[in-house]
Amino acid sequence: FSPSLQEGLRYLLLLLGLLHGTDSFYVPGVAPMNFHRNDPVEIKAVKLTSSRTQLPYEYYSLPFCQPSKITYKAENLGEVLRGDRIVNTPFQVSMNVEKKCEVLCNFPNKPVTLTVEQSKLMAERIREDYYVHLIADNLPVATRLEFYSNREEEEKKKEKDVQFEHGYRLGFMDGNKFYLHNHLSFILYYHREDVEESQEPTYRVVRFEVVPQSIKLEDLKADEKSMCTLPEATSSAPQEIDPSRENQLLFTYSVHWEESDIKWASRWDTYLTMSDVQIHWFSIINSVVVVFFLSGILSMIIIRTLRKDIANYNKEDDIEDTMEESGWKLVHGDVFRPPQYPMILSSLLGSGIQLFCMILIVIFVAMLGMLSPSSRGALMTTACFLFMFMGVFGGFFAGRLYRTLKGHRWKKGAFCTATLYPGVVFGICFVLNCFIWGKHSSGAVPFPTMLALLCMWFGISLPLVYLGYYFGFRKQPYDNPVRTNQIPRQIPEQRWYMNKFVGILMAGILPFGAMFIELFFIFSAIWENQFYYLFGFLFLVFIILVVSCSQISIVMVYFQLCAEDYRWWWRTFLVSGGSAFYVLIYAVFYFVNKLDIVEFIPSLLYFGYTALMVLSFWLLTGTIGFYAAYMFVRKIYAAVKID
Repeated sequence: FSPSLQEGLRYLLLLLGLLHGTDSFYVPGVAPMNFHRNDPVEIKAVKLTSSRTQLPYEYYSLPFCQPSKITYKAENLGEVLRGDRIVNTPFQVSMNVEKKCEVLCNFPNKPVTLTVEQSKLMAERIREDYYVHLIADNLPVATRLEFYSNREEEEKKKEKDVQFEHGYRLGFMDGNKFYLHNHLSFILYYHREDVEESQEPTYRVVRFEVVPQSIKLEDLKADEKSMCTLPEATSSAPQEIDPSRENQLLFTYSVHWEESDIKWASRWDTYLTMSDVQIHWFSIINSVVVVFFLSGILSMIIIRTLRKDIANYNKEDDIEDTMEESGWKLVHGDVFRPPQYPMILSSLLGSGIQLFCMILIVIFVAMLGMLSPSSRGALMTTACFLFMFMGVFGGFFAGRLYRTLKGHRWKKGAFCTATLYPGVVFGICFVLNCFIWGKHSSGAVPFPTMLALLCMWFGISLPLVYLGYYFGFRKQPYDNPVRTNQIPRQIPEQRWYMNKFVGILMAGILPFGAMFIELFFIFSAIWENQFYYLFGFLFLVFIILVVSCSQISIVMVYFQLCAEDYRWWWRTFLVSGGSAFYVLIYAVFYFVNKLDIVEFIPSLLYFGYTALMVLSFWLLTGTIGFYAAYMFVRKIYAAVKID
């Protein structure tokens, strides 16, 4: 079977399983590994990360002990973009076999010597607060943090709160001295599977913890057989790394196994219950209540006012009164006058539709549990491919709108749709990538991957956009209920609050308020190496966002038409994306308050990627608002009788 066919079969089986209503199902592509006693459990390294520099590095960029042959795992697109470089390590771990203390590099009497250069690099990485990420049977290593919560004094003695930190700290600083964690105590938990009595028992790895320690070379007594004895905790001194000279040290590790009741299917729960779910529920219910309350009020006001307006306008026609017309009916001859730059407008809206479809499908699929964190990089890969394939819909909507706006050059329009937004994204990413390359970080996208992405863009996305655009342009344009006059009417002077910028500020508050808490969790996932998995919540938030953007946009366009200003096409698109402006302000606030990034390149990366997020978010919300307003305007003008 080819891998893609296997994936297809897996998804088919999974769908059948879902339809069948099974109690528990596994993530596609991740089947449980069964081990017998003494079977080797391979420990691999993923990368080194730091939330202070935002630059991941591969494991062997530092002078750790290396196996005789280094082999890298073949990776999917998402893993490459995230900077994962999964590689084998020399740790020898066997299922359910304890190890008291063993030297990692194979020279028990000959310690590892770090050159001055290597010592400098090691000290630099410790100063930058780097964490090392290892995996055993696809489970990431975690460090247990125990602390007392603010409960009553009596309870304090009994209960500790346990939280887990991803990876383990490379080392720590005390004053101006650097200390390296050179001894790792692995604690692995296994779950014994039920088998028949005659069979050998099988085990599955369900948790992987580490307790890193820093132990001086003199205190680690190593013998000929690579065994070592750990000193008493009180008497040992930590292993210092002096960046100004050569350092001698031993890398050692110990392995301890414990039986656990955790089933294989729920082994990721410890990693995912790191953040407080109650905050989420509270914020979601809060958002839902606020949004539905506001939408109720808005709908009532708009519907009542409109009913009154329409009744009045139609009554005036019956009486044939010569009363002066006022309000939105006045601009009926100009409301569908095509705006300036119709090609760019339709291209941006096409990209917005493409983003909307991609995000909707990704969140929905992730909500069903198919893109869990255990299948590394699956989310990024899925998002990239979906964006390419959604080009058909983007092209179709852009083409139809361009035809409606009296555009003629459909080929140029299609090219603009396929290249405008992706071109900006690619340009920003390429510039940022050059800086990451300069830092020799594994977060830099390798040249072949970049070529592959370009081929996907010009080989999949571009033809699909052209295809969609061709059919959209050939389709009947949207029928506007009123004719456009030959001569545009004059627009009266507008009040200060009808200014575009004021509109953006007013329109952005409601959608931003609805998703503000979720944004905090998403930012933490991106910038602080947390797992993000609450896609059920995210789906709800997305629905709330769509509803609130649509309503705000309808209200804004209604006010604008009442003020006899018929230039609503571009304005609606800009104003509906107002929440992106608040997202930008929030990103700056997050940078200042939550992250301690001080260097230039990490700051550049943060603001570069933030700019991409804000741009995408503006396209998404602007598109939602634009289509809501367009439908609304067509509806209200269809309801009045116009001579």
